[in-house]
Amino acid sequence: MIRDPEHEKMPRKQLEELQLKRLQAKVKEVYEKVPFYRRAFKEKGVTPDDIKTLADLKKLPFTSKLDFRDNYPYGLMAVPLEKVVRIHSSSGTTGKPIVAPYTAADVDMWAEVMARSLASAGMTKHDVMQNAYGYGLFTGGLGFHYGCERLGATVIPTGAGNTKRQIILLQDLGTTVITCTPTYAFILNETAKEMGVDLRETKLRLGICGAEPWSEQMRKDMEEKLHISAINIYGLTEVIGPGVSVECEHKNGMHIWEDHFLVEIIDPGTGEPLPYGKEGELVITTLTKEAQPVIRFRTRDITNLSVEPCKCGRTMVKMARITGRSDDMLVVRGVNVFPSQIESVLLEVEGVEPHYLIVIDRRDVFSAEDLEIWIEVSEEVFSDEMQKMERLEKKLRAEMDSVLGISARIKLVEPRTIVRTEGKAKRVVDRKELPNSGLITK
Repeated sequence: MIRDPEHEKMPRKQLEELQLKRLQAKVKEVYEKVPFYRRAFKEKGVTPDDIKTLADLKKLPFTSKLDFRDNYPYGLMAVPLEKVVRIHSSSGTTGKPIVAPYTAADVDMWAEVMARSLASAGMTKHDVMQNAYGYGLFTGGLGFHYGCERLGATVIPTGAGNTKRQIILLQDLGTTVITCTPTYAFILNETAKEMGVDLRETKLRLGICGAEPWSEQMRKDMEEKLHISAINIYGLTEVIGPGVSVECEHKNGMHIWEDHFLVEIIDPGTGEPLPYGKEGELVITTLTKEAQPVIRFRTRDITNLSVEPCKCGRTMVKMARITGRSDDMLVVRGVNVFPSQIESVLLEVEGVEPHYLIVIDRRDVFSAEDLEIWIEVSEEVFSDEMQKMERLEKKLRAEMDSVLGISARIKLVEPRTIVRTEGKAKRVVDRKELPNSGLITK
């Protein structure tokens, strides 16, 4: 369903004219109101008057996650605090968290792009959406909540956790749509099986999953186990939260709401823009954000962009599934390795579960000397003869060698060895930290 045909089906030329108008206004605004950007512009030798075409975007400075932390909490704001009606924040694994303030207009825009996203995923006002994203400072819960209400559907604000209760509510309240991380979707399925509940016998028909990378094979596995259509959604705290892009029912890329978010792909090493179709790092500029506009934010997410027409009729550019992060890349014995490459192998092999840990022996902060992959096997394989486990281990080792270009030790572990997380799953751990990481059962 196309919620806003005026924008979602806007001809490219007209859309680019709108983007340029909004970009020029936003660049002028941050130059005048945000000291950080004024300094950054001057260091690059650029002024708002230099932005005459969309191609001039490359003249502007990048914004990084470090800039958010260095200017914590309000140093990147373009409005006085009294205009801010809400503040969200990322959890932050190191240093200060990322603070995300919103004006009333920002909240309204967020609700609208989320309503578009849910409609694109296949939701209608007749659906009952069980929202198992975390509420509170995390943007996921309230982002989906406001989008659902804007769409006119029914929302059940369960939040993350209390999984047995989630299953009961899903049955009793007639939930048709589940929104959660991909990892949590599998936790729901495992818990339902333990409770003797077959999710295929409920009204559940659609899952909208994001907040962590997941593969195409993981989608197929989820759709088979939960008997749903699984849709990928993308967003990030620094930009707005969820609602930057989402798949439609054709599942051939995530449509980016380009009237609000101007996107480009750059070479992560040189920072130079790359053409459509080339894989690189996604960079986002907010065109309508009021409280904390962002110029050329380096997401570190690796993807590519396509302007190929979509059968759904939307004209906005599509981004491919995230294949990794430039800052999550491991260098193992001189070879670049992305966790997503490892996952793609695991999920193609029968007998293993989508729960794994990459255990590294770190040489320094940038590289690892050795790589070991802990992989959960299914109940059937674990309880079978030892020879079957040995054949599976040999097959996985050969597949990893082929895809990664290096050898990795494979350790098959029994079901539920790796601790389930209700939020984003942590996949990489240093061996020295493993015993106290909370990622494995004792």
